[in-house]
Amino acid sequence: MVRQAAQGLLDPLGRELAAAVQWWPLPEREGEWPVAVVGSGPPVLLLHGFDSSFLEFRRLAPLLAPHCQLFIPDLYGFGFTPRPAGGTFGPEPLLTHLEQLVASMARRCAAAETGIGLIGASMGGSVAVELARRQPQAIQRLLLLAPAGLTGRPMPVPPLLDGLGVRFLALPGVRRGLCRSAFADPDRGVGPAELEIASLHLQAPRWGEALAAFARSGGFAGCGSPLPSQPLQVLWGAQDRILRAPQKRAAEQLLGDRLQELEQCGHLPHIDQAETVARHWLAEVKA
Repeated sequence: MVRQAAQGLLDPLGRELAAAVQWWPLPEREGEWPVAVVGSGPPVLLLHGFDSSFLEFRRLAPLLAPHCQLFIPDLYGFGFTPRPAGGTFGPEPLLTHLEQLVASMARRCAAAETGIGLIGASMGGSVAVELARRQPQAIQRLLLLAPAGLTGRPMPVPPLLDGLGVRFLALPGVRRGLCRSAFADPDRGVGPAELEIASLHLQAPRWGEALAAFARSGGFAGCGSPLPSQPLQVLWGAQDRILRAPQKRAAEQLLGDRLQELEQCGHLPHIDQAETVARHWLAEVKA
């Protein structure tokens, strides 16, 4: 599927990022695992959001690649990763997978020994915070983009309802509605190319099984406290229609002056305002 994406995606930036995917063996994991690797310079690990894929960073990657070496995996159980039959899917196996990936980065990239930058979007923001607490020596600093799950508590989805939820998410009209909701100006920002990328990974084997199992686990919630010790910045959109108002208020109290709101930006700062996100990250790299 990734090879086909590299040749056939409507979005040329998506094709370029798919062509950069490497397949890594990891300790204690059978098979090989997708990681897009582009650029040169200080290493940066980018983590996508819930029910998404590495292709989420197709607009940000070309802006950072001249200055950084980017490692963009699919999170375990998401995107185009293998999904072992009978496998366990939830926060713990996902974080274990990333810890193995960070160790592999250190072996493959000498610069990783001096510290890795970490960018997490939506659910990937909570994943990034959890990973930074677990890997204080490896992770140097963080940028969170519309992070979801920093506050609140896990809410496991009961059996039967998890399957109904997966079938609902697979409906073309639902995918289109979710995609449009993520953009500040959906009439301008959402076309066939965006809809294709938002739904392509649903064709991966056992997508529904893994997503249902993750929903039963309760996912990531309440991950922000205590915040990790590393320097941390947060960007989110003033027109974000995915994060609910109570979530935003609770996160504002937690984050304080680490948070900056972007106008004309929805739930995807790295797509709606990729240039602004890149400037924020590179300002520290060049300092």
